[in-house]
Amino acid sequence: MIDLKRIQENKEKITELLARKGYTADFDPLLKLDAERRAAISEVETLKAKRNKVSAEIPALKKAGQPVDEIFKQMRALGDEIAMLDAKAKELDEKVFDILAGIPNIPDEDLLPGEKENNTVIKTFGEKPTFDFEPQNHVDLCTKLGIIDYPRGTKLSGGGFWLYRGDGARLEWALLNFFISEHLKDGYEFILPPHQLGYNCGFGAGQFPKFTDEVYWLDCDEDRKKNRFMLPTAETALVNLYSNEIMDETKLPMKLFAYTPCYRKEAGSYRAEERGMVRGHQFNKVEMVQITTPAQSKAAFEELVNKAASLMEKLGLHFHVSKLAAGDCSATMCRTYDIEVWIPSMGIYKEVSSVSNAGDYQARRNNTRYRDTQTGKPAFVHTLNGSGLATSRIFPALVEQNQNADGSINIPEVLQPFMGGQKVIKSL
Repeated sequence: MIDLKRIQENKEKITELLARKGYTADFDPLLKLDAERRAAISEVETLKAKRNKVSAEIPALKKAGQPVDEIFKQMRALGDEIAMLDAKAKELDEKVFDILAGIPNIPDEDLLPGEKENNTVIKTFGEKPTFDFEPQNHVDLCTKLGIIDYPRGTKLSGGGFWLYRGDGARLEWALLNFFISEHLKDGYEFILPPHQLGYNCGFGAGQFPKFTDEVYWLDCDEDRKKNRFMLPTAETALVNLYSNEIMDETKLPMKLFAYTPCYRKEAGSYRAEERGMVRGHQFNKVEMVQITTPAQSKAAFEELVNKAASLMEKLGLHFHVSKLAAGDCSATMCRTYDIEVWIPSMGIYKEVSSVSNAGDYQARRNNTRYRDTQTGKPAFVHTLNGSGLATSRIFPALVEQNQNADGSINIPEVLQPFMGGQKVIKSL
């Protein structure tokens, strides 16, 4: 969430920046509530100081033989007043917190306003593949090769599911192992988190309460804060690893990655061209996360973008990198670059990695801090994340971009060691 102090000091500027995201901010009710909260806290402190002063005088009065019954009566009334004001301050504090929790992150000042129409391609790798034969789409290719079984995936679980078979399963596993090996080379710590998470993780990552209907819930309690859900991305787990802790600054930046399946409802998001594996309810992803100091944040973002792009380059796939406009960044993020792969049959680029910087937005929600070695005081960390990579769109792009006239598929060189040296997938 946003630092309330930033709003107090730069209300007009933050209002303008949030408008670039399409969010209309009216901070006056929030600031009024905060003023009431601070007034209540100030009055409580004044009354407590008065109570302490009188309490310190009572022994002397008793020793002097003076009556103190009336003073005790006044102190009980004062205690009741303090309790009432404490409750009021707590209630106001919760209201301020809830309002702040609903405000999206402030976009970086260099981002264009608007949504997808103002995204900017900043890098392109390779050329669009051309074919001297009629190319096939990935659904037909995978079906004919017997490497993806769409009908039986649907039979087992319904629409939006598929299963990998034979060389398809091996190719999927090769992709994941390639990604994992690259991150290990770069010194990232490998994490295998739980797939079932508590509500606090969704809130801490900035996904709840807005997107509570987009995940799969496991429990039936009417109060979702008591329920668990299936993680939609490993980011949801990783950015909460150190919630309510104060980290050692010398351990930062902390570089993590995790492999998990991702579970998403994706309700109402299907389009006719997004068949096969392009959009589904369960897919595999390797996720990168960095936890940094504010000073390390910019360099960490560039590193994550370069790492995701490097994986794509080594796979030999044609792709580009887009800098998202403010309105196309998620509510949680202040900056996002998308790595988008070319899928020939669709004639468009599809996102396979979003590299984002949340600044201290997530850290304020889940209370992740570090102790500043210069000031000795706790400060909020920055959290950054990026897919490294998701396979459900890379697989179709890889199949289509590497297809041959006879319907076989060339396996990228970097994946061949993970497939026992196999170079081609072809019909038996």
